[in-house]
Amino acid sequence: MKYIITIFIVGFFFLSCKKENFITSADARLRTSVDSLKFDTIFTTTGSITKSFKIFNTNEQKLLLSKIKLGGGTTSAFKMNVNGIAANELNNIEIAANDSIYVFVTVTINPTAASLPFIISDSILIHFNGNNAKINLEAFGQNANFIRNGIIISNVNFTNTLPYIILGSLQVASIGQLTINAGTKIYCHANAPIIIDGTLICNGSKAQPIIFSGDRLDEPYNGFPAAWPGIYFNSLSKDNVMQFAQVKNAYQAIVVTAPTTNANPKLILKQCIIDNAYDAGLLFSDTKILVENCLVSNCGRAVEVSYGGSYTFLHCTIASYSNNYVLHKNSGILLTDANSNSQTKPLNTLLQNCIVYGDAGFVQNEIQTSKVGSSFVVNIDHCLYRAVADPTNVTINASLKNIDPLFDSIDNSRRFYDFRITKNATAPNLNKGVATFLLKDLDDNNRSVGLPDIGAYEKQ
Repeated sequence: MKYIITIFIVGFFFLSCKKENFITSADARLRTSVDSLKFDTIFTTTGSITKSFKIFNTNEQKLLLSKIKLGGGTTSAFKMNVNGIAANELNNIEIAANDSIYVFVTVTINPTAASLPFIISDSILIHFNGNNAKINLEAFGQNANFIRNGIIISNVNFTNTLPYIILGSLQVASIGQLTINAGTKIYCHANAPIIIDGTLICNGSKAQPIIFSGDRLDEPYNGFPAAWPGIYFNSLSKDNVMQFAQVKNAYQAIVVTAPTTNANPKLILKQCIIDNAYDAGLLFSDTKILVENCLVSNCGRAVEVSYGGSYTFLHCTIASYSNNYVLHKNSGILLTDANSNSQTKPLNTLLQNCIVYGDAGFVQNEIQTSKVGSSFVVNIDHCLYRAVADPTNVTINASLKNIDPLFDSIDNSRRFYDFRITKNATAPNLNKGVATFLLKDLDDNNRSVGLPDIGAYEKQ
């Protein structure tokens, strides 16, 4: 027994000493958690998120990495940090037996004259015991126009040559007009609202929509709501038109307050998509708005109208389905003539050829009204909506209630949504609308001869 104990102790110390020694064989094993790191679109000078990988020593002895080197050295757009040490090259890095170390990588792309996206590549080289390993690095970079706390005081055009990155804020003064050409992309930082005291004109097209979104284009941040504040039209603003614009991932996508200063609608929305706003998709108060062929989808509050005003919604689809980012807990449309102080102004609203629908988890009635004052006119004409009880103080004509519109694709787990009605010849909204002056749908397809379909999309 004494000999067995002695052998055990000797063996234990032998193994302990063995683990303290470095493995020097060329057969030593090394594993990395990835073989490449890819960074999505990085705007020049703004830098990127930090990505990382691990280097594993799967041997029973310590492993000495003779060198970890950033291939491009000091000229590389990438920066490397190994276990807290920032350098382009590090020597003699120890990894304990069956242990690992972290390598962190960032990338900053310097401005160039290039207007198109470009690929920046490099690699991290790992040398040990005469062996080599390599991690490929790749960044999809893009030059951009950077605007920090910009104020527009004249007529200014944004073109689609380069995207625009808004830092701080962008304000169109009361004497200014911002015209945005088709295909222009505007990316706003987390604290950067767009404030319109003058006029905003968005001239997008189906082939080249105008994009408003947050400036984080990397996964998973490019799908987060509340990534930027939104677009705010203030009291002096007038004659705003947005056509084929997509406003995505805002906190409050579009907010319009105060009466129009002339007889025109303060804002006309044509063939626009408002998607994934954390709080409100469209938030209107005491103003005049025309909304045509628009989709408002998966927002915390899709459409909310308060303190009266005049509103027309033609051929709109307002759809809300709960997912991991935004829960459908509020009615698709809320209409009231009062403000938070119970003051009232006349309300006049028309919903015509619209779909207002969503899942039934939290919301029973997708159209909700609250009449406080004496002048309250709401007409729901040839619409499809979900409700347990009809909204009060409204006129409803030739509308469909509690009938699933049979949208093409609703996949909450993957957050994939297609609110067209193209795959089902028996969809209830087909040919159930009333003729209007709108000859095109949200996809810029012709409305069919005869009665149009209800909603923003026409089945082709």
